[in-house]
Amino acid sequence: MNIDYDQKIPNNVELAGDKVLQRALEHWQPEFLSWWREMGPEGSNGFDVYLRTATSVDQAGWAQFGYVKMPDYRWGIFLNPATPDRKISFGAHRGEPAWQEVPGEYRSNLRRIIVTQGDTEPASVEQQRHLGLTCPSMYDLRNLFQVNVEEGRHLWAMVYLLHRYFGRDGREEAEALLGRRSGDADNPRILGAFNERTPDWLSFFMFTFFTDRDGKFQLSALTESAFDPLARTTRFMLTEEGHHMFVGRNGIRRIIERTAEMMVRERTDDPARLRACGVIDLPTIQRYLNFHSSVTVDLFGSDLSSNAATFYTTGLKGRFREERIADDHVLKEATYPILDVSTGELVGRDAPALNALNERLRDDFVADSIAGVEAWNVALDKRGVEFRLVVPHKAFNRQIGPLAGVRISPQGRVVTAAGWEAHVREWLPTAEDRGFVQSLMGRVVEPGKFANWISPPSAGINGQPVECEYVRFN
Repeated sequence: MNIDYDQKIPNNVELAGDKVLQRALEHWQPEFLSWWREMGPEGSNGFDVYLRTATSVDQAGWAQFGYVKMPDYRWGIFLNPATPDRKISFGAHRGEPAWQEVPGEYRSNLRRIIVTQGDTEPASVEQQRHLGLTCPSMYDLRNLFQVNVEEGRHLWAMVYLLHRYFGRDGREEAEALLGRRSGDADNPRILGAFNERTPDWLSFFMFTFFTDRDGKFQLSALTESAFDPLARTTRFMLTEEGHHMFVGRNGIRRIIERTAEMMVRERTDDPARLRACGVIDLPTIQRYLNFHSSVTVDLFGSDLSSNAATFYTTGLKGRFREERIADDHVLKEATYPILDVSTGELVGRDAPALNALNERLRDDFVADSIAGVEAWNVALDKRGVEFRLVVPHKAFNRQIGPLAGVRISPQGRVVTAAGWEAHVREWLPTAEDRGFVQSLMGRVVEPGKFANWISPPSAGINGQPVECEYVRFN
């Protein structure tokens, strides 16, 4: 399914065959571009950037690379090919044909799911708007811009669904997606994590490692949806999402490698001495990790959720890799363990699996995060550094659900308010931490040069050398 780039809006959904829809999206397009100019990467509109652009939804050869000015990037609407005779794989409608139109009784809930997912896409662009001004290298600047344009395309994917299947309500929701602003007191983004600031590149790499990983699991759950256009759309979004997580995983690894190199050279693990050398000490990296992990864990919602049960039973949203789970895929009698606090300790108890679907997806996310962080520890091992980075307990620093407000250490121990205050500076970034990291954020844009606090990557983009001129400023 190649993409038609001869049209004003590139697509593989035969947009030209629906003139009403085509006109509606062409009316939305200049509003999107206006939003991009106002809230997209600051000061970047004239740059030629070495970007990949989707040209097909085939797994092999699906994108091409070339220099593009970001306002000219060909954002479009791409769905994976339909699976012939696809059947619903879970919930009350299991075994029935997948829906090609929205069932009237599920219209409101399905719109809510699409709007919430859609809102995260421009939010992350807004959060990262100023980062280009403090990039550690041209290579990293290019990766930031690639993430940004793909988040913009993911917004297009959700807006297409709203316009195509939800009529006037959908058009109004699409307008609202451009009206909200990350961190705005009066009109914020829907989910709390997308109103947090991303003031520095350590935060950005943590965001792309953890929060884009949440995106992986949320999108994977939506690929199971009985509403086939949503399932096909999110399958292709996952193809692009992988690069975003790579940016975070690779970025943190390079920071760790540079710090470890300095630790070996200076024969010290003292944070003050390492900071004096201009690198980010490992305890500070751990505190940032704790913060971003805990904020992202909250994105999965409350441990027990009637909404999650409804979404599953009605076929709107499945589980991660639903087809690999060996159960009846209906879950009426099934249970799943959740956490409670009893007599000052975290204890497990069984809850109805339907209501604990958020918790199951959260557990999948945590396991995946632990595997990713272990790869960073391998990098420390290779350099003879014994420090270990650890994903905090999923109950740590929770702001949503029954554990919100309960003081729990990164190791999963319930602590008193006094105990929390005594140790919180060891567990979460302090103002001093953030100030130090911010002090490192100078701008390095000479090809092949890198800021002192981060190592070069092991390879360039798309076979290009690391010192390639990935961004042309003229």
